[in-house]
Amino acid sequence: MIDNKKVLVAYFSRTDEQYSVGNITEGNTAIIAYMIADKTQGNLFEIKVKNDSYPKTYHALTEYARSEKQSHQRPELVQKVENFDQYDTIFIGYPNWCGDMPMPVYTFLESYDFANKDVHHFCTHEGSGGVKEGFAIYGHTAQKNRVEADKKVSEWLKTLGY
Repeated sequence: MIDNKKVLVAYFSRTDEQYSVGNITEGNTAIIAYMIADKTQGNLFEIKVKNDSYPKTYHALTEYARSEKQSHQRPELVQKVENFDQYDTIFIGYPNWCGDMPMPVYTFLESYDFANKDVHHFCTHEGSGGVKEGFAIYGHTAQKNRVEADKKVSEWLKTLGY
């Protein structure tokens, strides 16, 4: 925590079959979110979809995500962040889906007023990157080399003053 600033680490992550890492029980983005929360003393908030009907297989999920993106859907979320106004710094994490954020992240972003907040984003991917400013890391690094992932998270947070 910097100068007693209150930190929120909000993230959207998926389990089941994922590209390059197979079937997983802990999402790539969740792994990185936990690292960030630990290092910043931030509170975690998982962005979860109400009536989650996302397919469990990778190719079916990418088709579903592409359709959701093309129709600009805003899936309803399970819950909202309590006392959002208390947070000074918000980290928002997500997997890169079709070169973009998943639509539930848009729902999250459109649900709050981010004025006067420091906002940092991070994503996991498998080569498409997609983050111009912020932090991007391979999903397979998060899954298979947590020491390296932790090192990269620490290096990024250091540039932010954590």
